[in-house]
Amino acid sequence: MQSVVIDRFGEPADVVHAAERPLPTPGPGEARVRMLLSPIHNHDLAIVRGVYGYKPALPAVPGTEALGVVEALGEGVQGLRVGQRVATASAQAAWAECFVSPAAKLVPVPDALPDEAACQLLAMPLSALMLLEDMKLQPGQWIVQNAANGAVGKVLAALAAARGIGVVNLVRRESALADLAAAGIAHGVSTDTTGWQDRAKAAAGGAPIVRAIDSIGGESAQQVMTLLAENGELISFGSLTFKPLLIGADQLIFKQAVVRGYWASKRLAATPPAELARMIGELARLAAGGVLKLPVGGVFGLDEAPAAMAAAEHVGRSGKVLLRGSR
Repeated sequence: MQSVVIDRFGEPADVVHAAERPLPTPGPGEARVRMLLSPIHNHDLAIVRGVYGYKPALPAVPGTEALGVVEALGEGVQGLRVGQRVATASAQAAWAECFVSPAAKLVPVPDALPDEAACQLLAMPLSALMLLEDMKLQPGQWIVQNAANGAVGKVLAALAAARGIGVVNLVRRESALADLAAAGIAHGVSTDTTGWQDRAKAAAGGAPIVRAIDSIGGESAQQVMTLLAENGELISFGSLTFKPLLIGADQLIFKQAVVRGYWASKRLAATPPAELARMIGELARLAAGGVLKLPVGGVFGLDEAPAAMAAAEHVGRSGKVLLRGSR
């Protein structure tokens, strides 16, 4: 079968290539899935670069989220059937025509959900929903996030609005505000223009901003920290710059602020099955109803992997870049 392979860590467009690999055989409790579509996430790119929370043994097939069709079942698997459409956000080696997954980590997908939405339903939307619920906010409260025009940022803004929670949505380019507006996301503020802090505070109507979410790192952490209210909390959710957080001691001390990290993979692993099913069901309903928008910025074959990596890192892309499994 055809796969996307890396033999070394490095810049994704430089190190990925298509290669033939053996068709995997599912073991007990596993299923083999014929991959239909798989999104390219920032954490996938970090894995390829070798800077994520774990490094796969080389050579490796990347890819963590995918939609596919069950092709074969290992011994003892119940609750799945061959031919069933399923999704997973806990895959390994998903960028291939087929991959093997623990059956318990495969989620049946409703027929009403198109492939292009179903393939990206779990990782980013589920991470955003878990984060939103873990912040334990009440309707009427306000938060601020940067990288608001990213996949998680857009989903978080939509989910928060549905719960009556206000979000100040920071972007790094004035042109990105049009992207937010097109997605129906309000309270966008660009940090590349003078006076953005005043506009951010005005967007919240002067209400205290009780949580700040940083997905960029570096000096961007200080930017969101300046908007945080006393006794607020800054959550480090991602690091687009791969730079250490730069936060002034005065912000921490005089605001008595708390800084903590959030790795959705750890949260997902600790989530009871019933709670996970509830959250996935909510996301599926919102996506099917058009409330949760999951746009696509391009679809590439496995043999076009270098071009797909470049497209995924293109600034200002309109949606998630996908890899197509079938030849």
